[in-house]
Amino acid sequence: MAELTGIGVSTGLAGGPLLRIAAVPALPEPAPVADTAAEVERAFAALAEVVADLGRRADRTKDATVAEVLRAEAMMADDPMLREAVQEGIEAGTDAVHAIDAAFATHRAAFEAAGGYLAERVADLDDLRDRAVAVCLGRPMPGVPQPGHPYVLAARDLAPADTADLDPEQVVGLITADGGPTSHTAILARALGLPAVVSCKGVLDIEDGTLVTLDGSTGRVESGVSAEDVAAVTAKAAEVKAAVENSSGPGRTSDGHAVALLANVGSGKDAAKATEAEGVGLFRTELLFLDRTREPGLDEQVTAYREVFTAMAGRRVVIRTLDAGADKPLPFLHQDGEPNPALGVRGLRIARQRPEVLTTQLAAIAQAAMQADADVWVMAPMVSTVAEAAEFAALVHDAGLPKAGVMIEVPAAALRAERLLGVVDFLSIGTNDLSQYTFAADRQVGTLAELLDPWQPALLQLIAACGAAGKKTGKSVGICGEAASDPALAPVLAGLGISSLSMSARALPAVRAALAAHTLAECQRLAAAVLDADDPAQARKLVS
Repeated sequence: MAELTGIGVSTGLAGGPLLRIAAVPALPEPAPVADTAAEVERAFAALAEVVADLGRRADRTKDATVAEVLRAEAMMADDPMLREAVQEGIEAGTDAVHAIDAAFATHRAAFEAAGGYLAERVADLDDLRDRAVAVCLGRPMPGVPQPGHPYVLAARDLAPADTADLDPEQVVGLITADGGPTSHTAILARALGLPAVVSCKGVLDIEDGTLVTLDGSTGRVESGVSAEDVAAVTAKAAEVKAAVENSSGPGRTSDGHAVALLANVGSGKDAAKATEAEGVGLFRTELLFLDRTREPGLDEQVTAYREVFTAMAGRRVVIRTLDAGADKPLPFLHQDGEPNPALGVRGLRIARQRPEVLTTQLAAIAQAAMQADADVWVMAPMVSTVAEAAEFAALVHDAGLPKAGVMIEVPAAALRAERLLGVVDFLSIGTNDLSQYTFAADRQVGTLAELLDPWQPALLQLIAACGAAGKKTGKSVGICGEAASDPALAPVLAGLGISSLSMSARALPAVRAALAAHTLAECQRLAAAVLDADDPAQARKLVS
């Protein structure tokens, strides 16, 4: 038996034979082009089939997150600039298959050079290239095995299309050699409720059919285990699943301490599906602004915000003002040329250059709030100083909105949490960015993924400072980053003084069950132990 270690990104236990994604067809030798127009048509038909196939997969899936990601990937395959590059290659004498390969290689290099969000989409480009090449060669697109029995799926990385048709009766867990906590594999695994481990070096060296077990909380993978080991893990997973399915009601510890369980949403459709949530802890408004050459107008914004507020009538909705820049560039902001966008003009800082973007958005939020019956709280991203927080709070209150808060995404804000709560009504911790800035590790770089582990004691120490500030001032301190969706971590966060956890709707039952299994005193003891740990592995071990 051999043990491998990766990063657990979707909690749960799983076991079974390991199978890998089907191989990508190799490129044939270049062929002469006899009919340029016919060759262009052949290449365009292959790209069109990939777009259509992704659209069909998006329509079939029942998960909104998966559908959204698939449609985004389809848009990349349907890019006019990509088709233009393919056509230019063919007109220069390259056959369809090699022209497609070359065009994707050019786009791939551009995405890698851009860094941030675009660099993370390189895996999507690779998947699109593989699918288009396969269609052009008249072969099946690469895909997930369908052996007819439960198994653990392994891959270098999973593209959205790979996960769209996953049958949870067959695929019981995911392991990838690459990826990090914010990769598509991690996001989609959590959306599908599958245990997953990423950045697990050596997993592709395991032979197909080898029995393995995995723990999506600790990142531990064991290969060459016995059938009895797999049976024990499967039974334990079923026991945990039953406890989760039997949980209901608001978030509470076993002795009644409240920890509000909220949902992360990006639209009214998302909010309507979050029926188990006590409200919305993060309404991502930037989805309305993406891929726009002009910002959405006041009326369009009012309509979009009102849909979410109406779906959450009588419940809290924490809406985040535009979070753009760095890994979420917006064309209408014309932010080209920053040497380090992650440390540049992003989030609230955009208002320094374009104040009308923020004032229009606050006016739209206020109008939408008046037309619905939700408890609307407004927060700003990328706040670093008390002065920034005070200025934002004044703008929120001037717009007629009663609750103003800020996100804690940089260590400077966490260290001044109590002072911040002197000028705002609440704090919301974005653990993804707070990890990135605390450890000086770009969260889009998979090789640094271990530094972005939410169990890092230094990160938890900053969270503890915010929780203590909230307790002292009597104000709400929540978490809306990926750490909130980890059931094993939930009791620790409650013990650190966090009053709300916001996550994907699918993660709510497991987190609720985890909180209900501990008293507040037990949560506080776990929190103290974790803060004294040397590293994430020891922290997890202390809790388990």
